Amino acid sequence: MSRRNSRRPLYLLLSLTVLTVFIALICLSIGGANVPLKEVVLSLLGRNDQGSDLIVMKLRMPRILAALLVGAALAVSGALLQGVVRNPLASPDLMGVTGGASVAAVAFMTLFQGYSVHWIPVVAIGGAFVAAAINYVLAWSKGVSPMRLVLIGIGISTAAGALTMFLLISGPAYLAAQVLNWMTGSVYGTNWTYIQALWPWVALFVPLALLYAKELNVQSLGDAAAIGLGSRLQLHRIIVIGISVALAGAAVGVAGTLSFIGLLAPHMARRLAGRSHARIIPISALLGANLLMLSDLAGRTLFQPLDIPAGVFTAGIGAPFFLYLLMRRGKART
Repeated sequence: MSRRNSRRPLYLLLSLTVLTVFIALICLSIGGANVPLKEVVLSLLGRNDQGSDLIVMKLRMPRILAALLVGAALAVSGALLQGVVRNPLASPDLMGVTGGASVAAVAFMTLFQGYSVHWIPVVAIGGAFVAAAINYVLAWSKGVSPMRLVLIGIGISTAAGALTMFLLISGPAYLAAQVLNWMTGSVYGTNWTYIQALWPWVALFVPLALLYAKELNVQSLGDAAAIGLGSRLQLHRIIVIGISVALAGAAVGVAGTLSFIGLLAPHMARRLAGRSHARIIPISALLGANLLMLSDLAGRTLFQPLDIPAGVFTAGIGAPFFLYLLMRRGKART
């Protein structure tokens, strides 16, 4: 029985990996022009001489990879924040992180025309770090209370949204539609340049997040217990928040402000894998990738010829789930 329980997370991880590959193949196959799965596989192997190779490798593949990387980054970011704050309602959206990244990216796109795509994740990460630093400083009072981080983060997120709209209105009119679509959250129009700009950040910070999984398990016991066990609590908290901010900022820089993936995926991972962050982090990454790929697939197929931003679907799923969590926590307290 013990051996079976120890293998369960591995089986779960392998099953989700297979599911992720299957969903990616379906997303490559289905669209305005459907491509048979056989031709999709041949294109991936470099053996497809049909015209569908252009659809698969040039048009859809960068979009699917962007959805996979962005979804994984936002999900891991949310898992880290929920672990640090010890609050299942925490996410990059509510902590003001994505708001700060959005303000910086919109300002960059508005003020610097003819910009290089590679700079957008860098600028967005910078804005996310500024927002996180403001949050941390305002929440500091002989240490940082997780609850203060959430409450101040909500205020920062609201202020960032207002500032983003001001930049949008005051900028050039011809950029408004492009920036507004990006703000809704979408991987529409992504190409291989966007993938080159994003994947190094995900490849660097997701493994770093796994390295701090044990520290998050210690912090989940409470501040006093963590300090008693020898944890350098505030230092490790800053590092983990920094990793979370970098992942969320890079994701926002490429796909805009996609809501609730950082809230949904860690919750689902915790239900499936328990409370160990060594399990929660990789499972959250796979679930976040699947959520965004399916949301993007729904956006480009359900309302053809319209291409609805994926952020509309993530918000449509996440907002009721967030209200459900609030109601459940309220009932638990009463």
